[in-house]
Amino acid sequence: MSEKMPVRIVPMTADHLDAVAALERICFSDPWSRNLLAAELDNDLSAFLVALDGEGEVAGYAGLQVVLDEGTVTNIAVRPDCRRRGVASQLLQVFLNFAQGNRLAFLTLEVRASNAPAIGLYEKHGFHQAGLRPGYYQHPREDAVIMTRGFSKEESL
Repeated sequence: MSEKMPVRIVPMTADHLDAVAALERICFSDPWSRNLLAAELDNDLSAFLVALDGEGEVAGYAGLQVVLDEGTVTNIAVRPDCRRRGVASQLLQVFLNFAQGNRLAFLTLEVRASNAPAIGLYEKHGFHQAGLRPGYYQHPREDAVIMTRGFSKEESL
C-alpha cells in the first residue's frame, strides 16, 4: 500500500450525488443510479459517507443499512487514483465504530468472489467468509462471497 491518504469523512449530502454516481459508474458494472443514491439520503435506515480528499473532492464513499441490530454494508467505492491508500479502510472503520457503539450484533456484506483486494481488506478488519450467493452479480455473472463480522457484547462496552 502507498502512503495513507488523508481524507475527511462526512455524511453524504445531495451536493455529493453527482460525484458518487460517477464513482459508481467507474467502479461497478451494475452501478446504482443517481436517483437510487438520492433516495438513500431520505432512508432513515441508511447511512452514506463520503471521503473527501484535500481539495474537497469525493475520493470514495460507503453505504450502510441498519435494521434492528444487524448492519449491511451496501457499497464501498474508491476513485481509482486513490486506491491502496487506506480510503476504503477509513470508511469501513467508521462503520465498525458505529456498529460497536450502537451494539449491533454483526455487519455483513457481499463481495465479488474475484475481488481479492476487497476480500483482503474485509478480512483485515475482522470479517470472515460466511457463505456464497451463486450467480449474484451480473455483467459479468459471478458468485458473491458473503462476509460477516460479529460483535460481542463486551466489545460494545
